[in-house]
Amino acid sequence: MIPRAFLSLILMLTNVPLVLAQQPAPPLPQKPAATQTQTPPEIDSQDVVRISANLVQVDAVVTKDGKQVADLTADDFELFEDGKPQTITNFSYISNVNDATAAPPPKPSAKDKSGAPVPPAVARPQDVRRTVALVVDDLGMSFQSIGDAQRLMRKFVNEQLAPGDLVAIIHTSGEVGALQQFTTDRRMLSSAIDRLRWYPCSRAGFHVFAPVGTTQTPGEALCGGTRNIRGTLQALKFIVDGMRELPGRKSLVLMSDMLPIETQDPATSIVTPGEVLADVRTDYTDQLKKVAEKAIRSSVVIYTVDTRGLVYTGLTAADNLFTPGALASAHPPASTMRQVINNQSSTMNARSSALVSGRDGADLIARQTGGFLVQNSNDFGLKRIAEDQNGYYLLAYRPNEQTFDRQFHHLKLTVKRKGLEVRTRNGFLGAGDTEKPQPRTATDQLAKALISPFGANDINVRLTTMFTSVETGSLVRSLLYIEAKDLVFLDEPDGGHVAAFDLGMILFGENGRVVDQQKREVKVHLNKDRFQNALQSGLVYTLETPIKQAGAFQYRVALRDQGSSRIGSAGQFIQIPNLANGQMVLSGLVVQKDVAETSAAAGSQSAREAISAGPAVRQFHQGDTLLFAFLTFNAQQHVAAHLPLASQTRIFRDGKLVFSSTPAAIDAAQGDPRRIPSVGRLQLGPQFMPGAYVLQIVISDPSAKEKRPLASQWIDFEVVK
Repeated sequence: MIPRAFLSLILMLTNVPLVLAQQPAPPLPQKPAATQTQTPPEIDSQDVVRISANLVQVDAVVTKDGKQVADLTADDFELFEDGKPQTITNFSYISNVNDATAAPPPKPSAKDKSGAPVPPAVARPQDVRRTVALVVDDLGMSFQSIGDAQRLMRKFVNEQLAPGDLVAIIHTSGEVGALQQFTTDRRMLSSAIDRLRWYPCSRAGFHVFAPVGTTQTPGEALCGGTRNIRGTLQALKFIVDGMRELPGRKSLVLMSDMLPIETQDPATSIVTPGEVLADVRTDYTDQLKKVAEKAIRSSVVIYTVDTRGLVYTGLTAADNLFTPGALASAHPPASTMRQVINNQSSTMNARSSALVSGRDGADLIARQTGGFLVQNSNDFGLKRIAEDQNGYYLLAYRPNEQTFDRQFHHLKLTVKRKGLEVRTRNGFLGAGDTEKPQPRTATDQLAKALISPFGANDINVRLTTMFTSVETGSLVRSLLYIEAKDLVFLDEPDGGHVAAFDLGMILFGENGRVVDQQKREVKVHLNKDRFQNALQSGLVYTLETPIKQAGAFQYRVALRDQGSSRIGSAGQFIQIPNLANGQMVLSGLVVQKDVAETSAAAGSQSAREAISAGPAVRQFHQGDTLLFAFLTFNAQQHVAAHLPLASQTRIFRDGKLVFSSTPAAIDAAQGDPRRIPSVGRLQLGPQFMPGAYVLQIVISDPSAKEKRPLASQWIDFEVVK
């Protein structure tokens, strides 16, 4: 007989009842949020580019032979505004390296291809060391360069990314939802890299250099040539605007084959026979400078990468230097050979010129913002860029009245020591931050919490999200645990208590595209006994979101208490498989504590136990027994071939395997082989010290020679004291 607790886990994957019901009722009166008046410090590393009536802050990096120098003092620097020396009144060095960011977390053994990932810690502003936007300019990259970018970014994520790094991967041809893309989760970043594709309307075409003999690249033929440079610049403006909300000094790494200062586009000219084609040029200097100015105001340093790398500008087998019919004779005339030689020389000169001019715009915005251009490098210089963000100097001086004339003021920073290189922003717009920020509405507060990469923790919430399948398609089921004591409850005439909160949900797909978004008001009415239970054990709210397509998604929820204006938020990465292709996959895992069956009966004691031990919390103690359940989809081929299936339970901590069970047979002969339910249990012995763990289920065929997993799924949990 299957215990009732097991049945409840299976029901969680098939039909989840609402624990809190939404009831239409008039909104509760809101209490104003408590406000505190704080005086910010004169120099603030969280607000790098700060321009006010009292202070102008300047950030800078000093290097020697490519390595950072971190032992300088204020006396080692000279600072000039429009050529006039300034007295440095504030000085500090901000290090972005500590024990947490010194090295990336351990990776699974090369022999263990099914190792569970390390769940990322919740990002908090005070914990973030380096904030990096990796921007792939697929509007201006060749097919070849896109492949190189994918390979090198995977290496960057695996080898250079540290726990304190907040990273986004964005491509310029898509929807640029910048803020929601920043994450500490390697799985999200890897998924974004895997989904990068060459853009058919790219101004770069298939190859770095179009073969001689072709008249135009595919992008020019389909989409109008170099006009999408404006698309790249518009995307950059949007990204740096979004990054302004993030704290501290940020970096944007732009990878592109072609971002010139000006272009020549003869296709825009109309000529008559015998007329010389006009030299039509488009200059992008002003737009490039606007990108740099926005980056400066947003505390963003731009690094640019010429993704063509160390490219060969000579002739290749794909080039055709001959005019039609030139080789009709076995002995071409001397004039034809001279033409070939001239074509060869002009081709090499044109490619060399294009190589230089194609990176002029990228070099401009990098120099103006304090970054640098990586060129002639087949590794894209990503390691060098990462190391350049290990720290920076923060200097400040007191401006005079002429500073705020709304003109651009040039900055120059020099170092007295010889052999050192200093990089900083080239200036700023003389407009002080004198405007007071407008108060955010309740809707604005909720929206900001939903898209921010940082969790709002005024209200303690935990999110458990799982994938399953129903008759109508794929479904994401989410359990939101809410710390009830963080909510404001009002007394009701019948002795009960009521709380109200605004709940928002958003599901982001590829490159920040919003797949689904919901907002609702929730009211919770509790009698006296249930109110006391909720204060001790919390509340659970259930959400269901239909998913129409497969892919990787970021699921985020936020709630705002109407009584106090406090906000809590949580997010989770989830991958939705394509069940239609017949591949065997697992649903999400449901995990809870095994409690006595009598605790499921009505009463305050059982209600308290049900929530604290339920699948929405995932917190356990040494000695507890875990119950877990999952569904195996698309096992019909194995069943039809009479092949055995086995499940193995594995536990990881900090990426290391700490427990592995003996594979147990799955009874796939009974029921529907398209969705086989499985349940299991595991007791947490004394070796499970307090900390964060990962439970992984691996499905395999024990009769196969190669013990390759057929499917796997994992979920994180915590052992507490």
